Amino acid sequence: MGIEPAARLLPWTGPEGKPCYLLTDKGGGYVSRVADQIESVQLGMGAELLGHAEVILDDPRVDAFQLRFLSARLTEALRDAMRIADSRGARPPEPNTDPPSGAG
Repeated sequence: MGIEPAARLLPWTGPEGKPCYLLTDKGGGYVSRVADQIESVQLGMGAELLGHAEVILDDPRVDAFQLRFLSARLTEALRDAMRIADSRGARPPEPNTDPPSGAG
C-alpha cells in the first residue's frame, strides 16, 4: 500500500492570483526545496521589516506617506506569513523515526 501524496500550498500564486499547490510525497523534491527557500526568505524579510517598523513608529517626523508605505509592506509580509502558516499547518507532521526512549 503506497503513501498518499500530500497537497502543499506553495508560497506563490498562479497567473490569476489563485493558490498553487504541489502534490508531493514525504521526500519532497526540487519544487519543495525552492518553496522552502522562498518561505525562508519571506519570513526573514518580514522580520527585518518588523525591525524597520519599530524604528519608523518611534520617529515623530514620519509623515502619512511613509506610514502608508510601511503599512502596505507590513500587509504584504503578514500575508506571506499567514500563507506559510496555512501551508505548514495543513501538512501532516513528519513521522518520528527515533527509537523509543529506554529501548536497547
